[in-house]
Formats: sequence, structure tokens, C-alpha cells
Amino acid sequence: MRSLLCAAGAAGILWAAGTVPAAAAPAAAAPAVAVPAAAHDEPDGFTISDPRITESSGLAASHAHPGIYWTHNDSDDGPYVYAVDGRTGRTVARITLRGIGKPRDVEGISIGPDGAVYVGDIGDNLGGTWNHVWIYRFPEPRQLHDATVTATQYTVTYADGPRDAEALMVHPKTGRVYIASKKQDGSGALYEGPGRLSTTGTNTFRKVAPVDLWATDGAFSPDGTRLVLRGYFGARIYRWRDGGGHPGPQDLGSVGVPIQRQGESVSFTPDGRTLMYGSEGRDSDVTPVGLSGDQLPESVAERDGSGEADRGDGGEGAKHPDGKGSSEGEGADLNPSFVKGALVLALATGLVVAVRRLLRRRS
Repeated sequence: MRSLLCAAGAAGILWAAGTVPAAAAPAAAAPAVAVPAAAHDEPDGFTISDPRITESSGLAASHAHPGIYWTHNDSDDGPYVYAVDGRTGRTVARITLRGIGKPRDVEGISIGPDGAVYVGDIGDNLGGTWNHVWIYRFPEPRQLHDATVTATQYTVTYADGPRDAEALMVHPKTGRVYIASKKQDGSGALYEGPGRLSTTGTNTFRKVAPVDLWATDGAFSPDGTRLVLRGYFGARIYRWRDGGGHPGPQDLGSVGVPIQRQGESVSFTPDGRTLMYGSEGRDSDVTPVGLSGDQLPESVAERDGSGEADRGDGGEGAKHPDGKGSSEGEGADLNPSFVKGALVLALATGLVVAVRRLLRRRS
């Protein structure tokens, strides 16, 4: 396992130095397409310095406290959620959840229009065999300090059977909860929860769209018009439509991701102009990537007076130069040699993650 980690890290270093062969470059090549937000200051990144946070697996910008991001460990940590200051990287509050069972594999976090924090205990280290998972919900604290709060627990199942998932998103306008599963049996999917979650029964999530991405996290823009899903080596952004003849996500194409040890989380900044990407590991970095053009939420484009995000054609970012739509996922715009290298590195990283989790479960 250590040799695989070293190999993956070395590949990233060589690519950054310009000495890695082309076939090994695609996993780190995505940052080349990142476009900084024009005419606006992009927020600084930060490093999560809390030694208790070693497997940050979800990220959500606070609604009540500007500059604060909520995160949590992957598993084996207990019922804890951390508030991290995006200016210093320091933890300003650790919230302990009571009134719930023992967390199993916490993977996602999001904040709803009701001002509540939703925590997704939706991972499945057994590859999609647990017959149910959980979502926890608690009000975002008005004051930030260590505290114990009572959370509501919801039981979740999928209409088409157990799934392994890491991405939990709450729509900022409707409050409906969505989960994106990881690729399983050849494909991943976006699942929609009931209009209102129930504490008295099982909440069945139903598939609303395929997702050709090994999704490790996702987030809605603050105005609800954009959805981003990220994987280990890439991300895609979608126009979101709730009404009309084609509700749900409309693929606008890929969006840049930074080079990270293990890409795990993503959140929009409160102004909707920037994506903040997080990673697992001690002293993990949270890195900004600015958005532009059709990637920008509609409210941002309207404020800027560009109107670029109002086009209904799916956006130029969703098409290849030959005019054909792209829905190929993380490697859609790469040539075969680049794709081959990406697959090799992705396989190595996936193996490392699987071995780590297996060893953790056995210990």
C-alpha cells in the first residue's frame, strides 16, 4: 500500500515539474482548464490544521457564519462535525450529535434553506450491501463553540437497491435532498429524496438521472441553478432545472480540479463564484477554483450583466468542437493516451482507498 501511495504522489510531483510522460498526466491535468473568476477577488485557500480532522470527507459553506466551513471525518471518529475558519484553517467549534445511532461511514454534508445542517452517513465500505443508510439533521448553531446538540435521524433506502454513495446535496430553494451514488455495476446515478423527509418510516430515494462520474462529493450553488459533482480526478457542472419538461441536471461539461492527495469534497462559496475543493489527510488543503461563463450560477451572471448563464442550449461547455454533446465524465475531452494514464492512476488510488478502509474495519 505504501508503494502505491508513493507512486501516486510521485506521479503528481513529476507532472507538476513537467517531466512525467504524457500517458500519466491526465489525473493531474484538470487544473489546466480551471478559469479564475474574472474581475472578482478569488478567496484564498486554507489548510485544515486540527489534528483530529484526518479524513475530511465533506465540505459545506456556513449560511450563518461568513468564512466558516463545516466538515467531518470519514468514519471511526464518532458523532462529530467541525466548524473550520476559512481564513486561518483553525477549528472554531466541534459539534457533538446526540439522539442518533453510532455513525457508520459519514461521507457528505450540506446546509438546507431551513438553516439546518444535513450530514450524510451514506457511505458503504462493503460496496453497496447495507440495506439502509442514514441522514442526520441539526440546526446550524447561532454561536460557534464546542457544544452538544440533538439531531434528527432519517433512515434512507434506494428504490433500486443498496448503493455506495459519498455525495449529499440539499437544494437551497426546495429543501429536497439528493444523493449521488458512486459508479456501481458500470454506472452511477443521482437520487432524489421525498419532498419531506420522515422520521417515522423509511425514506426511499429514486433515481432521476445517470451520473458518469465516480462522485466523491457534490454541491448546489447558493441560488440552486448549478450543481457540481466531483470525483478523485475531475468534476462536472450541471444546469439545474426543477420545472418544465426536463427537470433535473443538464450537463454543462467539465470544470477544473486542483492536484490533491485524495479528492474528497467540494462546496460553492456563498457568492457562487468559486468552488472550494477539499481532500483527506492530516493538514489537508482546501483549494479554490474560480468559475466563468456558463459555469456561473444564473444569479451571478445576472448581477454581472453578462447573461451567459441564461442560455437554454445546455452551454457551450457541454459540447465538443465537432458539435457533439459530451457526457463521458472525467476524461471526456482527453485523447486515448491520456485516458489510459488516468485509468492506471485512478485504479491505483482506488486500490489504496479500498485497502485503507478494509484495514480500518478489521482493526
